Amino acid sequence: MTHLERARSIVDAYDAFLRAELPPGALLFDAHTHLGDDIDGMQGRPEQLTAILDRYGFARANVFCLDEPDREPAFTAANDRTLACAERSEGRFVPYVRLDLAERPLEEARRALDRGARGIKLHPRAQSFSLDDARLAPIFELAVEREVPILIHGGRGLPPIAEQLEKLVRRCDGVRLIIAHAGIADMSGLAGRLGGVPGVYFDTSVWSALDLLDLYRRVSPEQIVYASDYPYGRQPNSLLASVRTARLAGFDDRQLRLMLGENAHRIAERETPEPLSIPRGVASLVQPLTFARIHHYLAMAVPMLWLRQRDGLGALGLALNASLERDGHEEESWRVQELLSTASDLWREGGEAASEDDRDATYRSAIQLVNLADLITVTTRA
Repeated sequence: MTHLERARSIVDAYDAFLRAELPPGALLFDAHTHLGDDIDGMQGRPEQLTAILDRYGFARANVFCLDEPDREPAFTAANDRTLACAERSEGRFVPYVRLDLAERPLEEARRALDRGARGIKLHPRAQSFSLDDARLAPIFELAVEREVPILIHGGRGLPPIAEQLEKLVRRCDGVRLIIAHAGIADMSGLAGRLGGVPGVYFDTSVWSALDLLDLYRRVSPEQIVYASDYPYGRQPNSLLASVRTARLAGFDDRQLRLMLGENAHRIAERETPEPLSIPRGVASLVQPLTFARIHHYLAMAVPMLWLRQRDGLGALGLALNASLERDGHEEESWRVQELLSTASDLWREGGEAASEDDRDATYRSAIQLVNLADLITVTTRA
C-alpha cells in the first residue's frame, strides 16, 4: 500500500466516526459549494459533488461558479453552466448567480433569476469591490424584491466590513443574507452588528475549529448554516469540524439539526426564519496542554504545506513527537499520531512526485490529515 492509499484509507475510516457524531434524523444541506474551474487551478465537478452528497447523505447544496477564466463578460457563460448543472440535478443543486459589479450586475442578476437562479453570490475580494460601493444597494433591493438570498464572501483578504454590511441590511429590510466563512474577516464586528437580526446567517466554511467555537458564542444557532466550500473544503473534515465544535459549544440535537440543514432549507424555501435563541459556548477553551502544543506546531506547519515547501522548521516532526505523549487521552493521541505519521510520509513524498497532478494529490492528502489531527486536538477537553 502506498502512502497515498494509506492516507485515503485512514480518512475513509473517519466516516464512521462522523456518523456517530451526527444527530438522529438530521437533514443535511450544504449552503456553499462551487462548480467550474477557478483561475487558481481549483476545479469543482458536478459528478464529484453529487458523489460527495450521496456518500454523506446530503439532501441539497447551494451551487455557484468559481472565479472562472471566461468570467468576462459578467460571469454569463459560467452562470449558464451553473444553471444547466442545477437543472440536470433535478432540484438537488440550488443555483446562485455570481455577479461582478463592474459588468452590468443588475442585468445579469435579472437574467439568471428569470432562468431559475435561486440566490445571488458576491465576492468582494475576487471581484475587487468594497462594501460601501453604491452599486451594491440595488442588488440587495433586487434580492428583497425577488425573495432570494445573497451569499457574500466574508473570509480572508478583506478589511473590516461590518459597518458597511449592516447599513445595507438595515436599508434593505427583509433581505436574506449568508455571510460566508463565518465572517472571519470581521467576526466580532459582524456578530456584534448582525447577530440577532432575523434573516442574517453565517456559514461554517472555515479551516479552523477555533473560528467556529468563536462564532458559536457570538450568534444564535438559528443564524448558522453548515457549509463546506467544496472543492476547497473536504469531507469528512468539514462536517466533523462543524459537529464536534457545536457539541463542544453546547448545541443540543435540535440546534445541531438546524445548523446542519434546516436553517438552509428554510432559506431556500423562503420560509420564515426560526426564532432566535441565545448563543452557545464560552469565551475560553480548555484543552490538554500537550494538544495545545501540537496545535501550535501544526499552525507552524500548515503554511509550508500549502505552499508546497520543505518542512525546514521541523514543525510537523515536533507535532508528531508530542502526539506520543498520552497524558490520559490514549485514543485521541493515537488518532493524532496515526494522522500525523502518514502526513509526514506524504509531505516527504510530495517533494519527489513525478508529475504536478501527483504532487498536488499528495500535498492535498497531507493537508487533509493534518486538518483532522488539528480538529481532534482543539475539540478534546482537558
